[in-house]
Amino acid sequence: MMRILVTDGMDQQAVSQLRANGHEVVEQFYEPDQLGAALREFDAVVIRSATKIRAPHIEQAKGSRLKLIIRAGVGIDNIDVADAEAAGIAVRNTPGASSAAVAELALAHMFSCARYVSIAGHTMREGKWEKKAYSKGVEICGKTLGIWGYGRIGMALARMAHGLGMTVLVNNRSGKTAGPDDPAKWVPVDELLAQADFISLNMPSIEAKPLINRESIAKMKDGVILINTSRGSNIDEDALLDALNSGKVRAAGLDVYAEEPTKNEALYQHPAVSCTPHIGAGTREAQGRIGMEIVEIIESFG
Repeated sequence: MMRILVTDGMDQQAVSQLRANGHEVVEQFYEPDQLGAALREFDAVVIRSATKIRAPHIEQAKGSRLKLIIRAGVGIDNIDVADAEAAGIAVRNTPGASSAAVAELALAHMFSCARYVSIAGHTMREGKWEKKAYSKGVEICGKTLGIWGYGRIGMALARMAHGLGMTVLVNNRSGKTAGPDDPAKWVPVDELLAQADFISLNMPSIEAKPLINRESIAKMKDGVILINTSRGSNIDEDALLDALNSGKVRAAGLDVYAEEPTKNEALYQHPAVSCTPHIGAGTREAQGRIGMEIVEIIESFG
């Protein structure tokens, strides 16, 4: 049986299942300067986005009982995977469990940006009735959605958008869609940028440079709406702010930020920004699926 550390919270049904299976589960968050030593005392660790396991932590844990790191979610950029695997520590994630939840949040931000839902609600809480200002929204039906990055989340979003009457263009590294029944059409990046009324980022973190920067924004339609539920580093926030202020970008729906918690007040206070605090996978259903997938990973780990 395994001793398992859960640092950032986990579905309690899954925790109960692990304990019923005979495992010891410790739910505790460790600050970065304490994490490496703590990892030595466990066979496996389950993290979400708050905990970052970097090379120094792995170096401290090397040679100990730690054999498995599980990211409860899709992205594993908060783990130095190569260092972990070199130290004989396996890295796993739960890529399929939260796809619908993240896609639905991306769609929610699309509606919020198109119809001023976030800012109009905010002004009402301030006692204002700005009907005229916020009666200039746009409809989603008949518009073109560009999905940059076309994995499980992108495919889920494409199906939803198609059902709402949108034309869906996608770009990914493989250069193809999911097959003949896929509602999306693959196009080169520059064509996606030029044609899309809405652009949703669904790519993992790119180290070289942000996907959305001054160069890529210049290629977009005037009045485009940008959505990011992937990684904050995929957007140059200064470039986005300038584009919002100029009107080149009509609005942005953001769930992720270059720094989290974000300190970019100019961005999250901007009236054209619909923002949420990295809650893409934050549904009861998704967390339940993630928890059960973690149980399966642990039980099948050799």
